[in-house]
Amino acid sequence: MDDRIYVPNNKDLWEQILVEHHEPTVLEHSGQKKMLELIKRNYWWLWMKLDVENFVQGYQSYQRNKIIHQKRATLLHPLDAPEGPWQEITVDIIGSLLQSKNNDAILVVVDRLTKMIQIILTSVGITLKEVAELYKNNI
Repeated sequence: MDDRIYVPNNKDLWEQILVEHHEPTVLEHSGQKKMLELIKRNYWWLWMKLDVENFVQGYQSYQRNKIIHQKRATLLHPLDAPEGPWQEITVDIIGSLLQSKNNDAILVVVDRLTKMIQIILTSVGITLKEVAELYKNNI
């Protein structure tokens, strides 16, 4: 076995170890991975990783100083609903698929109003003109 100290099932003792290893990081907060790494050097107890995660997530100073790396959400600008079926569509090509009768892709056309789907067999190398022809002949 290694030289780490086994800490028995004593929540007060666990919390004391967690606080001691969290406080020195105030100047340069290192997060829960680094904190777990530091504690693991000297101590071990069952569910230690979970205790560190819960401690860091619940620690008030951590929450106040936590840097949010996500962009702020903006208001959504939904598209207006079309007035009738097949007035507005979405088109997607899915491929490269296994070859079947010279087709290795599918063209998916969806009506935005009714959500009706048309699936048309095609090939990956289809041109825009060919997409228009498929739409004209199949929809």
